[in-house]
Amino acid sequence: MRVEALPKDPHRPYEDVMAMLLGTLFVALGITFYTQAVLLTGSTAGLALLLNYVTQWGFGFWFFTINLPFYYLAIKRMGWSFTLRTFAAIGLVSLFSELTQSWVVFERVPALYAALMGGALMGIGMLMLFRHRTSLGGINILALYLQDRHGLRAGYVQLGIDGLILLLALTQLPLDRVGYSVLGALTLNLIIALNHKPGRYIGVS
Repeated sequence: MRVEALPKDPHRPYEDVMAMLLGTLFVALGITFYTQAVLLTGSTAGLALLLNYVTQWGFGFWFFTINLPFYYLAIKRMGWSFTLRTFAAIGLVSLFSELTQSWVVFERVPALYAALMGGALMGIGMLMLFRHRTSLGGINILALYLQDRHGLRAGYVQLGIDGLILLLALTQLPLDRVGYSVLGALTLNLIIALNHKPGRYIGVS
């Protein structure tokens, strides 16, 4: 069933806008924790962080660019409404992640704290977006599609793919940073897996 075929929900337009702004701000703040501690997450955000460290080009640029090929799948499988929301959310995260790094400066951030707090912030932000039928593109689109079509929990699908991305990080980051990144990824995905289950919450406006 396509997202646009789901029954209507009491969400009003201003509620969707508020959820998108708050959700993307939460994710951007989590990304700031990760960049300060030189950590990785999964999905397209993880690839964008890795490329940011390797090339010194901004996370926002890479995150927006990497997600471009996934819009076709979003349109084909999830509908135009979902795709446009996702495009807006990706644009906001790309923008807010760059702005937040100039707004918020940490003198010292322990890697363990950055991993857990950053992962929690991103998980909560993504959960807000999911509940308003929005994603952050890439693997998130695939995870939501598999959940809607086959009942597979989005968090568990994401967790498996994230593991592969973190293995790639071993070629570029110290082992301890990859270990902390794994803890952050577990935190993020457990928040989604425990709170975003089929039939528990359907949010379409």
